Amino acid sequence: MIPLLSGLRVLDLTTVIYGPLVGQLLGDLGADVVKVEGPEGDLARAIQPRGPQGDSAMFLCNNRNKRSMVLDLKTQAGREVFTRLLCWAEVFVHNMRPAAIDRLGFGFAPVAVINPAIIYCAAVGFGSGGRYAGRPAFDDVIQAAGGIAALPSYRGQDPAYVPGVMADKVAALTATYGVMAAIAARGRGMRGAIEVEAAMFEAVAAFVLNEHLAAAAFGGPPEGAGYHRMFAPDRRPYRTLDGWIAALPYTEQQWRRVLEFTGRQDVLARPWFADPGERSAHVAELYSVLAEEMTRRSTDDWLRALETLDIPHARVNRLEDLLTDPHLQDVDFFAPNGSGLARSARQPVSYPGLTREPDRPAPALGAHTESVARMLGYDAAQLDALREGGAFGKGA
Repeated sequence: MIPLLSGLRVLDLTTVIYGPLVGQLLGDLGADVVKVEGPEGDLARAIQPRGPQGDSAMFLCNNRNKRSMVLDLKTQAGREVFTRLLCWAEVFVHNMRPAAIDRLGFGFAPVAVINPAIIYCAAVGFGSGGRYAGRPAFDDVIQAAGGIAALPSYRGQDPAYVPGVMADKVAALTATYGVMAAIAARGRGMRGAIEVEAAMFEAVAAFVLNEHLAAAAFGGPPEGAGYHRMFAPDRRPYRTLDGWIAALPYTEQQWRRVLEFTGRQDVLARPWFADPGERSAHVAELYSVLAEEMTRRSTDDWLRALETLDIPHARVNRLEDLLTDPHLQDVDFFAPNGSGLARSARQPVSYPGLTREPDRPAPALGAHTESVARMLGYDAAQLDALREGGAFGKGA
């Protein structure tokens, strides 16, 4: 934990990955994050594999540096406590569908009345100004809608999902910088409630189109979209004699060094090579030459050669390779977090000169319900009344 946001009070009403990652990123920077869960808990707690305490690795990796409070928001007593939490919070993050949060009475307008200084972040699937607003959205759906799944089709392959929760994480980073900008604006004198809406579809569309707008950015037809370099068949991990490697010569000098090393003066002599625009137009041919040459040496031989030639390169790591990567070991990237995990990926942003404090483990369901309620001013008799009213779930 890096204590840059120490004292910032965050109310987290989120589940699975998109919303919880926003709260965790704020908590990693020192914010006091109270996560409110229904009596059944965040759905992600049950996803396999699960640790000895019963919570999943996915949950534990997205909910560190938080406190957990159980509230049944279907009860009047639960909503009363939640209202008091909103008065306590400076930032409120939820990833409920608009109709669902409105039914509870906690849309932006009523929350701005409850707390006129709140930063209200709605982490939604589709932006409220468009015709898709309110649709259900999960990662695969947004990968499809946002253009990620179709990218392989530009290389003659079937559409495919990235085998990772790409859309949720891109959207979570987007929502987090939206919240951080609002925090900065508050510090610079902006008053009143601030509404932040971070939509998965728009976040992923912006992410994909950054380079792929291409010719379409100049007003051309939609068919002009697509960064041609990315669609070259041989822009890919390259097979070596005994494995796989990534290499990306980019400048003329980098290409020249690689081609001289491999003895491909025939390519250097081609009339288009020395012209940047023409070389870009023929980049698929260059990648094809590189793919052919890569098969002639071992991976270790190529790693040594590319290091000497000062060419961007990397071994193609599998997931298990990341866990033993020497650079990640050097920077203490993995650390136990006390939640039944032997390792977790730490906050990747570093602030040299600031002391990193130990992360707090992801909380057990409802572990802080009573202590948070007491922080809000409820005494023992009032807590008993809230229990009887079902605020903390039946049988709490």
